[in-house]
Amino acid sequence: MVSGSSLRVIYFGTPAFAVPALQALIDSRHRVVALVSQPDRPRGRGQQLMPTPTKRVALDHAIPILQPDRLRDDRFMTEVSGLSPDLGVVAAYGKLLPEALLQIPRFGMINVHASLLPRWRGAAPVHRAVMAGEAVTGVTIMRVVKELDAGATFAERSRPIGGDETSPVVEADLAALGAGLLMEVVDRIAGGTAVETPQDETLVTYAPKITRDEGLVDWARPAAQIHNLVRGLQPWPMVSARLAGERLLIHQTRPTDETSGAAPGTVVVAGSEGLGVAAGDGRVLRVLRLQPEGRRVMSAREFLAGRRITRGLRFERG
Repeated sequence: MVSGSSLRVIYFGTPAFAVPALQALIDSRHRVVALVSQPDRPRGRGQQLMPTPTKRVALDHAIPILQPDRLRDDRFMTEVSGLSPDLGVVAAYGKLLPEALLQIPRFGMINVHASLLPRWRGAAPVHRAVMAGEAVTGVTIMRVVKELDAGATFAERSRPIGGDETSPVVEADLAALGAGLLMEVVDRIAGGTAVETPQDETLVTYAPKITRDEGLVDWARPAAQIHNLVRGLQPWPMVSARLAGERLLIHQTRPTDETSGAAPGTVVVAGSEGLGVAAGDGRVLRVLRLQPEGRRVMSAREFLAGRRITRGLRFERG
């Protein structure tokens, strides 16, 4: 194919992360022939059925939308085949694609993955990178194969992770970074110049799905590790703990060089100077912003102003 050719692209993506890449394809010379998104889910207090973020974009651009409950459904497979896609693009769709589906587009399927593969294959690459305290992450465009995130790579782009950045901030930036990189790869595929590089299987690490229990903070950990959990477990499930019988969600912390001989989880600073907690390595972790269950997020000073929190109290697992 010549470099100016236009591809018929079927797009698989569901959450906000998948929106920039979808929009980039819509704005390009290529044609998005359909969006495949997870089914709409009830959300909010009223549990109203809400369209997925990618569906809202597709509706705005009159793009056909498919939301199958089962990807192996014969009717769905027939619909996809009938679209005659040249290429499939996947970005955080939310389910593994069956091999029969991967064979339908004539150039196969490619994926926008939020890590520098082969590091952090799996469902939660951004969260795991932040939780691990890594200083660098990135985005990779890869070939979709049957094995999870194991396909050859087309291109990657890195970006630093700031010491106080949270998963939502990093993920949003990677989504934008990935959209630009995706278009470079799609154009190369259209022009017949794309190069695929096998992953080094000796360097593989995995990023399993986040579970609710991971937010139950263990104060015996070093202060820096707890800080990384607070950053990484946003927006869900959040790090939680109990203090004086009240369940708290911890939104922002800062590790310090202050030391304390108190038992892990002990409040060692409480008052106008803020809230400090002893961690397992003897260092003090400052809690900057927190949220009592069912209430708004507040600063540590606001929280302390209305409660009798004194030094010596112990945080419990929440």
